[in-house]
Amino acid sequence: MKGNIYSDLIRVFYSNLKFVDKNLIFHVKGVDMEITHKVWTAITGLKYARLRINKGNIGVVEDFNKIQYYRSCLKNPQAQVRTCSVGGLKLNERLMAVIVTWILTPRGNNHSILTEEDLVYIYCIMSKVKINWIHIIKEHMQKSMRLSDNHYPYAILISKFLNYFEVDLEEETFELVKSTHEVNNVSLSKMGFTKNGGRWESKDGEQRGFSSGAHVEHDEEEQDAVEGVNIDGQMKINLLLT
Repeated sequence: MKGNIYSDLIRVFYSNLKFVDKNLIFHVKGVDMEITHKVWTAITGLKYARLRINKGNIGVVEDFNKIQYYRSCLKNPQAQVRTCSVGGLKLNERLMAVIVTWILTPRGNNHSILTEEDLVYIYCIMSKVKINWIHIIKEHMQKSMRLSDNHYPYAILISKFLNYFEVDLEEETFELVKSTHEVNNVSLSKMGFTKNGGRWESKDGEQRGFSSGAHVEHDEEEQDAVEGVNIDGQMKINLLLT
């Protein structure tokens, strides 16, 4: 998704952001804004519906067990598990981990270790369990406000809020972002994968990678969050959230 990032105003957004009922309330440049479910739908196409997941209620996802699922994602399910690291994941799951930890619920550091929430999001996407992404984004915004790493997630989304409410942005400094985030062949190689006959696989022979031109299917609302994943010489992820 193309758009401008107004870094100074994003800091203002988080400095006075409040959560009232199910809505976001904030004030920027003399404009009071309330992000209702109607506004979410207008900007993102998402609806406040489906399974609501947060740290305290992982159990609402039936049949999910953190360690069992993590083992099922490994190239070697028999490996000893001390921490849920991304290093030993199969290709599909490794790419989903990138999407979850860098895009859908981004954080400022430690992307190599997966939390229980990271794993349940990966599980839901891979298993096509329908979840409430608006709820998850709002929860992650609240969490980011409590952290000290000075990381402000969802910069493009917040800039879209500012545009929606017609905040005067004419004299504001901004950064133009591209519509795609790319993971090229070098990046995949560094993850421990190699291309063999047009198909990506692990260097130790695991055969469940993406073939050229393959894609991960999502239901319509997840498609709004991650418009597509495919590999054909490189992988392009077209994103709504940054």
